[in-house]
Amino acid sequence: MNPAEAYILKQQEPYKSILLQLQAIVEAVAPDSELLYKWRIPFYYCNGIPLCYFNQSKDYVDLAFWHFDQMDAFTEYFVDANRKSIRSLRYKSVEDINDEVVVYVLQKQLEINTNPFKLILKPKQSKR
Repeated sequence: MNPAEAYILKQQEPYKSILLQLQAIVEAVAPDSELLYKWRIPFYYCNGIPLCYFNQSKDYVDLAFWHFDQMDAFTEYFVDANRKSIRSLRYKSVEDINDEVVVYVLQKQLEINTNPFKLILKPKQSKR
């Protein structure tokens, strides 16, 4: 079994159900994504680029993501938890999960991550 899957399945309820629901949504929206175990938590990668990650902490589950500054909708759902480059959607029960919000964030991440290096890398100059 994949260590990321083991992480999800070993969680106590309601966290295991929350994680399984989020896993189903991520895999429906990004069927080519890969679930990996990085830094002791489940990360989804798509085309080698991090899409999002799950973290069960205290009494909630975070679905964390990057590029929040490019989100046009649902920003009132984002939790920053004093983080500079990451935001999350936080859930304490399966009923708290708003599929429309999760799908939007994932689709936007996929759109942004299509070519993430165009934002941070300058074109290479030819050697002379």
